[in-house]
Amino acid sequence: MKLLVCVSQTPDTTTKVKFTNDNTAFDTNGVQYIMNPYDEWYALVRALELKEQAGGSVTVFNVGPKSNETVIRKGLAIGADSAVRVDAEATSSFFVAKQIAAYAKQENFDLVFLGKETIDYNGSEVGPMVAELLDLPFISYVNEMTVEGNKATIGREIEGGKETIELDAPFVLSAAKGLAEQRIPNMRGIMMAKRKPIKAIPTVEVAETVRAVKFEYPPEKTGVKLIDPENMDELVNLLHNEAKVI
Repeated sequence: MKLLVCVSQTPDTTTKVKFTNDNTAFDTNGVQYIMNPYDEWYALVRALELKEQAGGSVTVFNVGPKSNETVIRKGLAIGADSAVRVDAEATSSFFVAKQIAAYAKQENFDLVFLGKETIDYNGSEVGPMVAELLDLPFISYVNEMTVEGNKATIGREIEGGKETIELDAPFVLSAAKGLAEQRIPNMRGIMMAKRKPIKAIPTVEVAETVRAVKFEYPPEKTGVKLIDPENMDELVNLLHNEAKVI
């Protein structure tokens, strides 16, 4: 199978979020970057498992500047066969989706994998956009998957239960926790990754329809009020008059 895994570079989970330029841009000073965990731990590893099961190839794909290549090489070290980078800043979800869709259409991949979301924006937007641009089925939040020939059986959690879907490739999916187990690159993989080329390709022109104009911090959390379980009148009063939720 010919598999495409889309990976993003995100700030490490311990990063303290700060903004600059009058809260119009993320402050990158001193930020440590990692591969988005949903892309690495679940999407990439499951794609590699499918290659090991049925043969084929795995390509990792990233939209970003040359500085992203450290993260991309981790994907090669884990086991991807090749890597492609669109040489551009990822300005919006739609911009990224257009780059992925253009390359996927050109190369005729059987499956396109993404993580369910990135841990910085948590938008879950790129996957369905890619599927729409490719006119392919999209299955979100996948946590189980088996493939026999061209047919896949997919499981995912839904409200109140679990859903099982059967469909034929090609399709696009977003990977959630449970789809695979994290792999740590070994020394041989790391050394081989250093010799594998990362192909840089130009951008596809995109008419941007959305742009971020400002970022704001959420309201600071206040202290917790403890109410005696026997004093329900006080609880109701606080929920009604202070929290205003009833």
